Amino acid sequence: MTAAAMPAELLDAARAPYRIVGRFAYKFAGGKLAGDPAFRAILERGLLQGRRRVLDLGCGLGLLAAVLHAAERCGQDGRWPATWPAAPAGLSVRGIELMPHTVERARRALGAAAEIVQGDIRVAEFGAADAVVILDVLHYIEADAHRALLDRVHATLPPEGLLLLRVADAAGGLRFRIGRWWDHAVMLARGHGWIRLHCRSLAQWRSLLLECGFDSQVISMSEGTPFANVLLCAQPR
Repeated sequence: MTAAAMPAELLDAARAPYRIVGRFAYKFAGGKLAGDPAFRAILERGLLQGRRRVLDLGCGLGLLAAVLHAAERCGQDGRWPATWPAAPAGLSVRGIELMPHTVERARRALGAAAEIVQGDIRVAEFGAADAVVILDVLHYIEADAHRALLDRVHATLPPEGLLLLRVADAAGGLRFRIGRWWDHAVMLARGHGWIRLHCRSLAQWRSLLLECGFDSQVISMSEGTPFANVLLCAQPR
C-alpha cells in the first residue's frame, strides 16, 4: 500500500525555498515532504485549524513551517484541494533545533516565514504556543527526560491547545524494528555514531501523556511506509 501523495503544486511550493541552500537540502526536503504521511495528514485533516502560534520542537530544516507557509499561499491562489479543510492562514511558526548547521540552513531557506532557534528542547524557552508539534524526536532523548519535557509542553499550552506527537510504537513488531534500524543508519550517516534510542509502546506513550495531563487520540502514520509510526493528537485535560 502506498501513501496518498502530497498535491504536486503544494509539494513544489514547500520544497522550493530549499533550492538556495543546496542540492542536498532541496532533494531531502522534496523526498521527505513527498513520502512522509504526517505533513499531508496535518493539512488534509485540518489538525492545526484555529491554532495561530505553532511551536515545532526538534524542527530540523523547518519542513513543517515550509509546508504550512506553502499551504497558505496555495490557499490564497486558489490552488487548494477542494475536499480538504480550509488552508491554514496567519500562522506563526517557531522552531527549536539542536544542531547549529541545520539551524543555519533552515534560516537561509525560510527567511521571515518562520523563527528558527538553536537550542536543546529539554531546557530551551518555549514561549507562547497554541499548538506544539514533535515529530520523531522523543526517542532520541533519554527516557527519564520525557515526562519533564511533556510537562513543560502542557504548561505552555492553553486549555484548548493541541500537541501533535509522532512516535514509533515499540510493540509494532517488524515494522518497529525496521524503523529503529533506519534511525540508527541515519544517525551513523550524519556522523553521530551508534546512539541509544529510548522507545515506548503506543500504550506506554498514551499512559505517559495521561500522566502529564493530556487526553490523546491515535492516527496511524504507517501507510506507505515500512514503519510502525503513529501520530498522537493530545489535548490538555
